[in-house]
Formats: sequence, C-alpha cells, structure tokens
Amino acid sequence: MKKSLIAGLLVLLFFIPLGCSDMDDNAVPSNLQVKDFVWKGLNLYYLWQADVPNLADNRFANQSELNEFLTTYSTPEDLFNGLRVPNTIDKYSVIFNDYSVLEGLLSGNTLNNGMDYVLPYKTGSTTDIYGWVRYIIPNSDASTKAISRGNIFYAINGTPLTIDNYKTLLSNNTYTVNFANYNGGAITPNGQSITLTKTNLAENPILLSTVINQGTHNIGYLMYNGFYASYDNQLNSTFGSFQSQNVTDLVIDLRYNSGGSINTATKLASMITGQFTGQVFAKQQWNAKAQSYYLSNNPGSLENKFMGGLNSLQLNKVYILTSKSSASASELLINCLKPFINVVQIGDVTTGKNVGSITLYDSPNFGKSNANPSHKYAMQPIVLKIVNKDNFGDYTTGISPTTLFQEDASSLGVLGNSDEPLLNIAINQITGSGKLSSQVPLPTARVFSDAKSINPLLSEMYLDNK
Repeated sequence: MKKSLIAGLLVLLFFIPLGCSDMDDNAVPSNLQVKDFVWKGLNLYYLWQADVPNLADNRFANQSELNEFLTTYSTPEDLFNGLRVPNTIDKYSVIFNDYSVLEGLLSGNTLNNGMDYVLPYKTGSTTDIYGWVRYIIPNSDASTKAISRGNIFYAINGTPLTIDNYKTLLSNNTYTVNFANYNGGAITPNGQSITLTKTNLAENPILLSTVINQGTHNIGYLMYNGFYASYDNQLNSTFGSFQSQNVTDLVIDLRYNSGGSINTATKLASMITGQFTGQVFAKQQWNAKAQSYYLSNNPGSLENKFMGGLNSLQLNKVYILTSKSSASASELLINCLKPFINVVQIGDVTTGKNVGSITLYDSPNFGKSNANPSHKYAMQPIVLKIVNKDNFGDYTTGISPTTLFQEDASSLGVLGNSDEPLLNIAINQITGSGKLSSQVPLPTARVFSDAKSINPLLSEMYLDNK
C-alpha cells in the first residue's frame, strides 16, 4: 500500500511506501479508520518519527498487528498524543475532529470577540496574572464597546485571573471583563466592566498601514498580525501603495504576529526586496525518510525562493518590530532575510519557533481531495524545520533584537503614531536623529501568555497548497 507525500507548496506526483509493505487499506476495520490515518500520516511525515519507537517503519509486520496496536488507544486524540515526542520538544502538533475549524484557524477565521491581549504575571507572584489589551480587531463585538488598547483587566466574570483558570475563563463564548487601574505595577480594581461575545470573525492581518514623512524619508509602516494567505493580494496592494508614495524606508510591525503561511512570508520578503527573484530564501529540513525521498526525486521542492511579479520596494534595509509574541513565520522572515539585507530588529526577544507543519487529511494522498467521508478528522503535525540560505535556523530560545525594548502597560502609545515607543525608536534610527523615545521603560512585568498562544494552532508556521 502506498501513499503520496504532499509537500504543501508542491503536490508531488511521486509515491513513497509505508514501512509495512504488505499493509492493506481494505483490512482496516471501520472503527479503526481514523486511528489508522493518524499512525500512517505520522509515520510518513512527523519530524521526530525516528525518535518514536511506535512509529518505526518495522514496528508492525502487517496491518493486523497495526490494528491490534490501534485498539489499545481509546480515541484518535489519545493515539496522536501517544505518538508524539514530549511536549517540551513538540509544543505545536495538533489534531482536530473537524477540519473546517482547523482550516478557519489557519486562515485567521476564529470564534473571537475582538479583544487581543497579553497576560503578564502580577508583580511578585508566580500564579496570579492580569491582562492588558494590545489592540481591538475591527468589525468585532469589542469594536462596538468601550474598550481599547491599554485597558487593564484583572478578572473575568468577577473571578481573578490565575495561571490555572485563565483558559477556562477566557474560552467562554460570552464573558464579562473586569477592569483595573495600573499604578506602577499595582493592579487595583476600579469597578468598571463590559461584556463581550464571540462571533465567527475573519481577522484581516493588515491592521495598519501608513506612510510617515520625516524630512527626506518617506517611512512606510505596516502593522501585520498574521501570515494569512487569503489576504496576500491585499498585502501586495499595500506595497503598491508604498511604491506610489515613494517609500524610502520600511518598518514592519510583527510584535503581535504569531505566524502563519511560509508561502506568504516568502511573498512578504519578496515585496520588501525584489532584487533577489529566483534565489533561495528558505530551506526545509524534513525527517530523514522524507528528506531523502525529496532529495532523490525533487530537491527543488525543499526550497522557498524569492518571487517575482509582486509590488516590491528594492530595499537593502528593513526595520522589524518584535515582542515575545512574535513567532514562527515572523521569525522565518527575520532569519531568512538576514543573509540578503540589513535587518534591524527593535523590541523584545522573539518566541523561538523554527518548525513548521502541514495539514493531513484522511485520503489516499493525505490531501483534502477524496478525503474519507465518514469523518472530518485532520492533523497538523510538525513536519519540518526551516533554515535560511546559510543553513542557520537554531533560534529555539528566540531571536534577539538589535535594540531591546519591552512594552510596558504604563506607556503603550497609539499604534501607528510616530511617538508610539517602538515605532519612535525605529523612526529616530532611520532619520539619524540620535534621539531615543521619551518613553523607554524598564520591564515591570513578566509575560505569561497572550490571546494567540492560548491556542497553539495560532502560532503555527505551515506550508499550504498555493
């Protein structure tokens, strides 16, 4: 029995056999079909396949032995998690029992009330946390309420937030946000609150784009909050607008961008530059079995190259704003641009996610076409590591900024305004004024989590069929 490898960006016409050559799909009982899909998909693609004894190619002599093994797990989810390496290594592989939900998350469509937030620890505590609002998503419930960037909240439905209850409290479809005042790190309830309700929301990742004129510098500023392929045309139009306004310098704000499509990141890199069309931007490193197969049959499928035909600025330097929430495709953009142009990173150390995933469906070639109609399970396992053209990709502790600056709830500023602290630092470096922002606080809070990292899929870096 054979199944094809689908490399995300390229659907290959080659096939690679499973380790158990005499396995027969017809011998899979209906009640084991989902579990059979889970094992075979991970056996072929999982980045750490060689490190999981139960995924070894010679683990089972035939389908009957595999079937017997599959019956020892009560659910597909239990099997999926049982076949993973420890979550200290693999934090991001996920399985969904409804692939429409998975597809929505990967494209920026979520059940969302529009309040994006960060959750720091309270001063002196290792268990108590609070939140502050980073931005409000347009056309959301929050956009119609009295809530805005910088608002502090300490509780949900009257229950103070802790590291143990925050997921439960914030996962409710409707909840009341209890606000507080922030005085030098002290969180004091102020009696104010609002109620927010989640709806199906498509978040346009292009939150802000503008051109700031400073003397001879026309500074393009783009706040970009997710690498979502369905907005690629709008991203290209934004760069067309930058071109028409003769942008000389560019600031890409990725401080709240937790990742997304590798293909979109490659396009963004091509729009920033434009002079490297056809050159290798990023390289993929798969498990040994898949890597060997691709190298033998189609080595070009392991490379992501700069693209032509896009609105591009031909820049040799770019300024990128980051935070601890900047992850996966955001880090890919930084790391893979560095061998080509000067990347000036301003902000905090990034997350440190250098691995990517693909979506696997239960079909003969793991693609969505001809997926098993009896269920809607799909997997998003980690299958590859990304490196730049110089083969560097070891930044699991994060990418350190050129200029360190950690956002503080007491001095956030208005996003897109020239005096907003992070953007202000970039502008002053561009213009050579030598001035630093008038608000450069020392960090007063340690970040515990944020709105996007609550769902690990929202910090995915993935290959898509584009």
